[in-house]
Amino acid sequence: MATSNRAGIGRLLLGYLESTRNLAGCGGGAVGLGLHFAGLGGSWWPGVVAGLYGVGALLAPGRTTRPEPPEPPEPPTPPRPVPVHTELEVLTGYLASVPLPASAGVDTLLVALREAGPGAVVDPIVRHRLPVAVDGYLRARAWLPWADPDAPDPAAELGREVKQLSAELD
Repeated sequence: MATSNRAGIGRLLLGYLESTRNLAGCGGGAVGLGLHFAGLGGSWWPGVVAGLYGVGALLAPGRTTRPEPPEPPEPPTPPRPVPVHTELEVLTGYLASVPLPASAGVDTLLVALREAGPGAVVDPIVRHRLPVAVDGYLRARAWLPWADPDAPDPAAELGREVKQLSAELD
């Protein structure tokens, strides 16, 4: 299906009037008029003006084309998934440096995770749920001085979460 060019002659004419070639030609024509008013060119002055306009238009640089955009880089290869065993060791190392209450049972859960090995139940616990539970404990503990006196104990909350995660392994 063909579509008409809605730009029209008016838009094309306006595009030329604004072009570098036309502006340079007008400058040459103005020089020709200056020569006529200076008394040079005689009766040939219209030809001199038109000739200088043409010379200016021909010598001006044409429309510059935009360079083609560079090809997008190839997407990076996705990183290979890290084995859960490695992530568990990194998590264990981190948790050893964090002051966690022994009553929460995090050490017992880590032993149970090692024994269970990788699987559909262990992966989300190691990669997400246990780190989120520990993060919640650490945040709650940091805000404890400003907490309501009736607020739940962060260590007890962590212990409940660890107990639930341990029950999912059985």
